[in-house]
Amino acid sequence: MKNLWLFFIAILMAYPTYAQNIEICNTCAISTLKKAISTAKDFDTILIKKGTYKEYNIVVDKPLTIIGKNYPVIDGELKGEIITVTADNVTIDGLFIINVGTSYTEDYAAIRVKRSKNFVIQNLVLEKLFFGIYLEKSRDGKVLHNKIIGDAIEEYNSGNGIQLWYSHNIEIEHNFVQHVRDGIYLEFSDDCLIKNNVSTENLRYGLHFMFSNNDIYQDNTFEKNGAGVAVMFSKKIKMLDNIFKENWGTASYGMLLKEINDAEITGNTFEENTIGINIEGSNRIVYKNNNFINNGWAIKVRGACYTNSFIENNFLYNSFDISYNSKVNDNVFDKNYWTSYTGYDLDKDGIGDVPYRPVKLFSYIVNRTPETIILLRSLFIDIIDFSEKVSPVFTPDNLLDNNPLIKKATW
Repeated sequence: MKNLWLFFIAILMAYPTYAQNIEICNTCAISTLKKAISTAKDFDTILIKKGTYKEYNIVVDKPLTIIGKNYPVIDGELKGEIITVTADNVTIDGLFIINVGTSYTEDYAAIRVKRSKNFVIQNLVLEKLFFGIYLEKSRDGKVLHNKIIGDAIEEYNSGNGIQLWYSHNIEIEHNFVQHVRDGIYLEFSDDCLIKNNVSTENLRYGLHFMFSNNDIYQDNTFEKNGAGVAVMFSKKIKMLDNIFKENWGTASYGMLLKEINDAEITGNTFEENTIGINIEGSNRIVYKNNNFINNGWAIKVRGACYTNSFIENNFLYNSFDISYNSKVNDNVFDKNYWTSYTGYDLDKDGIGDVPYRPVKLFSYIVNRTPETIILLRSLFIDIIDFSEKVSPVFTPDNLLDNNPLIKKATW
């Protein structure tokens, strides 16, 4: 028994301090977050009471949990970056952060996580910001349930809502981002999950990512952004069950794919966009169970796109279903539903007996001479589309859906 007590005493001596709570308020002995961090020991919890705290350049350089009670305000007074995390195992929860500094040489952020891992950034409200949450060379973290509202007017002097740079295995879920340059931006960031976010009314893209692989984007809404979503120079991406809606303008689209390979695009809705998906130099992608509704162009293929499969999608009331600028095609269209299909189904198997040609000659003409769009509803256009259907000259003669669905696909 004596030896057992000695063992427990030895354990206690090895850990002489315990995690404790440190309270901050305007009338407390500790009234600033900077002082609380310098006073705290590893794995302490800092509790910030309701109030306004005018601080910036706050560095969290040890593993801590920082929790706001009733959303205390951290006001950076437009002087620079507000909170920078440089330690592992940091949680920041429940703060209202405003007035991030603006710079043309520094990407000031409300929260920057720098070379850290195992962090949680959650339940924050960020307003009057340059960049919102900026993850730099960090990994194994979570960004959850944050509300990021910018006041961006021009791209050159505004930042992004949530930005990842060389950051891996990050979960970004249930965030609301509005009125910034890009809602969510990833660069050189692999194995990330972007789920259940709403990114709307941003100047440029709701989502923008480049050189990032093995990421999953699921159940997000990207609505009324300047140019929708841009996915570039990446591979093995899964884009599942997202909504791309009302991204209108001369250079707008629901989603831009450029140099994307070996991806899966399933269960998404592209509704009321100038272009549903604009595709360039992208190969071996499976497009399945997507809805394209009331877009100008449902899909615009600009060339160098090979071995892609478009299977069991619904093309509903788009001005143009498919636009194609090449006479060479090895992409597969099979078992899609097309509202423009006028064939028949004599054997009642749900598959049209006559193949459907989704590329119209007029879409080819509009690509070359955009001004001709004013003729869209004219009888002349119906005649030239019919002649191309009978004897293809300008469009790929093998670009057919040989098994068009008679009824809208359901999953």
